[in-house]
Amino acid sequence: MPNSYNRKILHVDLTHGKTWVEEPPESFYRTYGGGSAMGMFYILKEVPPGVDAMAPENVLTLFVGPSTGVGISGQSRVVANAKSPLTGAIGDAQAGGFWPAELKFAGFDGIVIRGKSLKPVYLWIRDGKAELRDAAHLWGKVTGEVESVLREELGDKRIQVLQIGPAGEKLDHIACLINMCNRANGRTGMGAVMGSKNLKAVAVRGTHRLKTADPKAITKLGRLGKENAESIPDVRGLGINGTADIVPYQQTTGTLPTRNWNEGQFEGYQQISGETMSATILKERDTCYGCLVRCKRVVETQFEGTAVVPLYGGPEYETVSTMGSYCGVSDLNAVALANQLCNAYGLDTISCGATVAFAMECFENGLITEKDTGGITLKFGNAAALVRMVELIGKREGFGAVLADGSQRAAEHIGKNASDYLITVKGEEAPAHMPHAKKSLSIIYAVNPFGADHQSHEHDPLYEDGSAPLYLKRMAMIGLDKPQPPGSLNEEKVRLTYITQLFFSALDSYSLCQFVWGPSWEVYGPDDTIEMLRAATGWDITLDEFMKVGERRLNMMRAFNAREGIDRRADILPKKLSKPLQGSGPTAGISFDPKENEHWRELYYKMAGWDIHSGNPTQAKLNSLGLDWVKL
Repeated sequence: MPNSYNRKILHVDLTHGKTWVEEPPESFYRTYGGGSAMGMFYILKEVPPGVDAMAPENVLTLFVGPSTGVGISGQSRVVANAKSPLTGAIGDAQAGGFWPAELKFAGFDGIVIRGKSLKPVYLWIRDGKAELRDAAHLWGKVTGEVESVLREELGDKRIQVLQIGPAGEKLDHIACLINMCNRANGRTGMGAVMGSKNLKAVAVRGTHRLKTADPKAITKLGRLGKENAESIPDVRGLGINGTADIVPYQQTTGTLPTRNWNEGQFEGYQQISGETMSATILKERDTCYGCLVRCKRVVETQFEGTAVVPLYGGPEYETVSTMGSYCGVSDLNAVALANQLCNAYGLDTISCGATVAFAMECFENGLITEKDTGGITLKFGNAAALVRMVELIGKREGFGAVLADGSQRAAEHIGKNASDYLITVKGEEAPAHMPHAKKSLSIIYAVNPFGADHQSHEHDPLYEDGSAPLYLKRMAMIGLDKPQPPGSLNEEKVRLTYITQLFFSALDSYSLCQFVWGPSWEVYGPDDTIEMLRAATGWDITLDEFMKVGERRLNMMRAFNAREGIDRRADILPKKLSKPLQGSGPTAGISFDPKENEHWRELYYKMAGWDIHSGNPTQAKLNSLGLDWVKL
């Protein structure tokens, strides 16, 4: 068995209150790596086609990777997978923090959760042992309270807790999983799945330390990482100002979604930027286990008399956009409070902010009124209304109950022409990166198995003329050696989409942070990634094998969707993107032609080796990846 794995997977049957440990062979680990590829194995094996996402038969998986817990940056990640209640397709969400490393130290490489408990429970894992305990006293509590109670109850302040908040308990379809009270498996409603199983939390504590095949190589890479983090401008900016460091860039390029994607520039951008956050409300920089980048924000402020406390961290770029520019709100204090409410109640900040922005546009156009919203003037720019609506969504009260299942279901409830204002793909709200300038996003948003996602491939500027030589050198390592003109969309950009999607898919299978391990601007390049995995496991893994694991994961996800009747007909951009952007910035007037997008998607299907008519993997394709057991 290779080094760095525990070779133990914990299985939990909530219906019967049982746990057991599986010890798969080395071949299983090498085939699937970890993360969502490993999770997909169990989901495809056990989840019946057509099952309701909230049914006990849905399986929730939590997997880490071979290097999780190793003393190097960007390795403490956990991926959650299940059928998504938000989309009906496969669900996928990643998070960092200390919980992933702690699970590895506690003796497990992942957890497979099935069934439903008759009453609220939590799972307690310590040094290879697991038990289910009563959680009645935790039900209804926000994340900060639960973490405090569990650490006191279990007698250890170093316990790490992955949990749902009240939003997950109430089955909000945009509910997420939270650890450290501020790290979120945010997307696709994984919190609602966990809530449907009456599982409140997974508390872990471990004292086992991992062995690696080549500790000296890990140390050498650690030194290189420190040098790169200081010398690569994008990494340095990420550490200093967090992910919101890119707000000015997005503004300049006209890709800062504003007023529910009506414009690409926001007049209040500077007030919500990472630089402003650092200069005003930032209390300290935080990090995930073993990571030197320290990109996480910890803020302290107040909005209209309500304190924003350090426990709940601080807003990321996606949050300052969805709660800020999407809603026309330039008050950073309000955005910080909205972020705190999401972390306390367990809500995906992207879907939550985007859904509020959608409702604001409905309000502005008379589709809903204060009679519907409970007296809240839900207009763009109303910071107090934003905060109040986020709270109502978390509590599933008032008009918040209408928005709690995401904007697509809210549009169905509102009726009229509300669907014209959606920015969803497969029912999931789009993140804060606009394809109007980064054209390859128009492809990945459409074809990605779990909905529009900004972390499923590398963005255009990294593969365009004028990109940094280091970035282009790294891209060439994965076969991308023909950088394209800025703003272009052509066959080579489709190659960019597909090839980097495989790379990012592999990162999510080996549970590696995409801000540290990547194909271009990150701390480490593709060659370093392979060297690290070899040093951790002792395998003679190659870049080709690495990419093949990513391809395997992608095909498993598309195969799952195919079983659910989800095919190329769902691979479409929102109707709203067919309308020209307003405003006066560089993307003003740009829109997307559905027919042209279909042309590029068909080219993508061909590159992937899928059936062009359905957009699904063929059985021959699955067989070539060793997935002959997956039947369409």
